[in-house]
Amino acid sequence: MLGESHSLKNEFPEYLDTLKSLIKSDAKFAADAQKYDQLDKEIRELELNAAPIDDENMHQMKHDRAVLKDYLYAKLKGA
Repeated sequence: MLGESHSLKNEFPEYLDTLKSLIKSDAKFAADAQKYDQLDKEIRELELNAAPIDDENMHQMKHDRAVLKDYLYAKLKGA
């Protein structure tokens, strides 16, 4: 669905406490989580504004978000 939030809080509500804990205790995780949420916000804004970028760039942004999400999820599961 276009414009849908894929924030970490929305994607992994069962890990909310772990997410908060890792953000406080792990600077790299916190930076990567912030990068993920910023990228998600940027994608949402582009989708809501009829994606004023080419398809290749949008695809790359979504790919980058997915790779980052997989990494962050693995960290959440391992914590």
